[in-house]
Amino acid sequence: MEFTVGQIAGILNGTVEGDSALRVDRLAKIEEARAGAVAFLANSKYEPHLYTTEASAVIISKTLELKQPVHSALIRVDDPYLGFTMLLEFYQQFTRAGKRGVEEPSFVGQGSEIGKEGYRGAFSYVGENCQIAKGVLIFPHATIGDRVRIGEGTIIYAGAKIYADTVIGARCVIHAGAVIGSDGFGFAPQPDGSYRAIPQIGNVVLEDNVSVGANATIDCATMGSTIIREGSKIDNLVQIAHNVEVGRHTVIASQTGISGSTKIGDFCVLAGQTGLAGHLTLANRTTVTAQSGVGKSIKEEGQFLQGSPAFNLRDSLRANAVFRHLPELERRLLALERAQAKPDEAEKS
Repeated sequence: MEFTVGQIAGILNGTVEGDSALRVDRLAKIEEARAGAVAFLANSKYEPHLYTTEASAVIISKTLELKQPVHSALIRVDDPYLGFTMLLEFYQQFTRAGKRGVEEPSFVGQGSEIGKEGYRGAFSYVGENCQIAKGVLIFPHATIGDRVRIGEGTIIYAGAKIYADTVIGARCVIHAGAVIGSDGFGFAPQPDGSYRAIPQIGNVVLEDNVSVGANATIDCATMGSTIIREGSKIDNLVQIAHNVEVGRHTVIASQTGISGSTKIGDFCVLAGQTGLAGHLTLANRTTVTAQSGVGKSIKEEGQFLQGSPAFNLRDSLRANAVFRHLPELERRLLALERAQAKPDEAEKS
């Protein structure tokens, strides 16, 4: 796959400084790029590489002022990071365009409708009465349960398991090994100390442009729906319990666990290994730092939380600073107590 620098600038709505006829056939990091590659510069820390890189073209900011001569052609855009992301998306779509048709053996149940321009890999399974839209890619060994609906352009990678009645929007990505719609963890304690399973009769709804990482699990609702709103991104190895609602454009990093019926707002960030208790609410634009545990609702928007139990980031940092000095503070306190005790002893004598 080969493009000219001018063609790439057109894709990114950018302008070219240098030879727009140069041809590139791959993407690379600016510090590693060779002739024929296109790279990008978004972080000023990497600016020295701009003047030494062998890349044929580099995507940079419209406002960047050059400090030295540059050997590469430059593609100037408003946001280089976003521009390179758009280029990666274009590359990904282009390379996937060849995945079409049906590999055998594969299975489609009675009453299911499969849209055109899609792909079903070998040993994939589609249950009964499913609605699969145009351009959906279903990779080998993926399993789609009965009555599942999948929107246009969605990708289901190898080995993903989509349980019955799940609804997946357009342009979603479900990575290998993900499980969508498994039973929520609901068990009623009995008088004899045993547990009785509570039937989980709800489903999971993923809105448009949702990404679910490898081996992530999203449980179906007890009743109603577990909902992941538009544009949210879920990392590998994330557990989302029954009846959880995740707001729009929220990102959830690996090894995070979210307990049942918790409501997460829009534009939130949950860093790695965070844990959220059940039946609580996180306001919009809440950020929870890594390895923090949230045990109560957060009602004020834009909060940064840290610790376990998590609380305001600034207060947490202050508390940690004090904690590190506790041995010294203890010595000073003991010294003050001894100093205070000496005058008292002198008065008694």
